[in-house]
Amino acid sequence: MAKTENILRVMEERKKATGVPMTLFAACPNSLSVIKASFRAAKRNNSPIYFATTLNQVDCDGGYTGMTQAEFTKILAREAAAVHYTGPYVVAIDHGGPWLKDKQSIERWDTERAMNGVKKSYEAAILAGYDLIHVDPTVDIFLPKGEIIDIHVVVKRTVELIKHAEDFRKANGIAPISYEVGTEEVHGGLADEKTFDTFLEGLKKGLHEVGLDDIWPCFIVGKVGTDLHTTFFDPKVARELTAKVRPYGSYIKGHYSDDVENPEDYPKAGMGAANVGPEFTMNEYDALAELEEEEKKLFAEGKVAQLSNMTKVLWQCVYESNRWKKWLHGEEVGKDLSECTEDRQLWLVKTGCRYIWQKPEALVARQMLYDNLERLGIHAEEVVLMRIEHNMDKYYNAFNIVNLNDYMKEV
Repeated sequence: MAKTENILRVMEERKKATGVPMTLFAACPNSLSVIKASFRAAKRNNSPIYFATTLNQVDCDGGYTGMTQAEFTKILAREAAAVHYTGPYVVAIDHGGPWLKDKQSIERWDTERAMNGVKKSYEAAILAGYDLIHVDPTVDIFLPKGEIIDIHVVVKRTVELIKHAEDFRKANGIAPISYEVGTEEVHGGLADEKTFDTFLEGLKKGLHEVGLDDIWPCFIVGKVGTDLHTTFFDPKVARELTAKVRPYGSYIKGHYSDDVENPEDYPKAGMGAANVGPEFTMNEYDALAELEEEEKKLFAEGKVAQLSNMTKVLWQCVYESNRWKKWLHGEEVGKDLSECTEDRQLWLVKTGCRYIWQKPEALVARQMLYDNLERLGIHAEEVVLMRIEHNMDKYYNAFNIVNLNDYMKEV
């Protein structure tokens, strides 16, 4: 049994034994700080950690974190060992589909090239030891504006990508992996009940036709009320979608669970897992800004020789990256960052920091900030990690998975 299915099996057994439902917590590892905080939080909560990693973050070209798939899994092993975390952790591709990697969309790769690029990324992930692939061919940049991709095309491409991954895995003698399919976003085509049903039926038939009756996704992403700009999870919709997928053996997965108002409702509604990502980037920014304020006070007292200008550097790096433009609202498109409201500028910069943490200027500023404070007895990195961990603890508790590793050992 693949690792992810094994964790889900234990969660289901514990629910039957105790009556307490559980939801698996997934973190989007958009920086080394988030990776370190994830293992520390997993260690403290004695529970698995799931890394949902986009191809923008980690890929054959290094992504914006600078890590290939092989380097990423090695870094995870190193950071797990650093805190003596010995429990299970899941390494997954998140949103692995054509044109979901910004480079493919910006350069307007044709369909064949985009699909082949995704397949190459799958191969590298499988060889690196990934445990799960989110197969998400729900975007087509060549469709007329406003037109949603045909669900039958989504099914066809999903089957093609899963078959490629399975053929490659078996040819290389690699143990079974898990799959996740679908998307919660409007462009994905799974936003209404009829389309959702059509997708499930078509996927079952398509996998059968290519001889993959033994392969079925453990997670199907559902539109459960949350997205990048909303924070309320809809338990009613989640229960309805769960009722549809459980007979297939799947669980509903939530995306964009950042800062959700009611995380305790996820397990109650039967959610299998939930992704959290941009929230931790904002935690990291806030912690660095807090440390910079302390640095300025010490500078005024003559205890620091040179300021790091941490937030100024971050704002400049985000601005020059142009990544903030990806998240502009309709009325903001075409405007300069400075033309947005102050609240929106701050939001765009904070969420955009995940793209530039590894920029040389950002690394130098952070190191200077840390050094200035460390000399005066302030453990700066600890402050950053604790800020991120605090929010991770919230999900471990709300999702009822504290001490899940003990149950894993029992079985």
